[in-house]
Amino acid sequence: MSKPYTDADFSAQITQDRTWRLKEITDLKSAIDRADNRLRRVLLRALVTVCYAHWEGYVRFAAQKYLEHVALRKFQYGDLDRQFLRNYFLPRLEALSRSKVSIKERCILVDDVLDSSVRRFSRVNTDLVDTKANLSYGVFSEICQVCAVPTASFEDKADFLDIFLLKRRNSIAHGEETYIEYDDADDLASQTIEMMRKFGDALENHVYLKAYRLPGDLSGTLSSTPSVGS
Repeated sequence: MSKPYTDADFSAQITQDRTWRLKEITDLKSAIDRADNRLRRVLLRALVTVCYAHWEGYVRFAAQKYLEHVALRKFQYGDLDRQFLRNYFLPRLEALSRSKVSIKERCILVDDVLDSSVRRFSRVNTDLVDTKANLSYGVFSEICQVCAVPTASFEDKADFLDIFLLKRRNSIAHGEETYIEYDDADDLASQTIEMMRKFGDALENHVYLKAYRLPGDLSGTLSSTPSVGS
């Protein structure tokens, strides 16, 4: 897949990725509706795992595409939301916490932080978009933090993600005899789809409103958009 150079590229790519995922969920839900009781019981378990798989896959894909889109602008960190500068230093801070380093090395890190506003954000550290194979609400909130997306509009989905979706998915993935009721299938599918759409919409709003820039600092946005192949 090509890089998301323009706003339209980004929107098209995350929409295309979401579309095939939503189709699989809705197709499976339709199969459940048509199935007899014995087959339905099996398909309901499958619905849990498919909903979770597409939830995790879409969040990871969309977040990485968003960061890639911003990186392609090649703005200086001083022109971007402060979270992008935090992201730049998060891996070094993690490495620092795992080892004993000298005062000199710590001072070098501090100097790098102080001098980094003129550096350009041009490469995405994909490790920061880590779903940890268990995309709970807490892990999702961290990915939102990395993307500088507020989590307030997602807070009402915490129990759904952690209990209704993730806990059941883990039980099924570990071979436990966990089932869901047919009456819960609509809620499972619809809430998963709603979450995926809401996250994608939040990232699209950031792109079209240029929310990755510092407030009041949108000069040069169009001119800084790189041409294809650059």
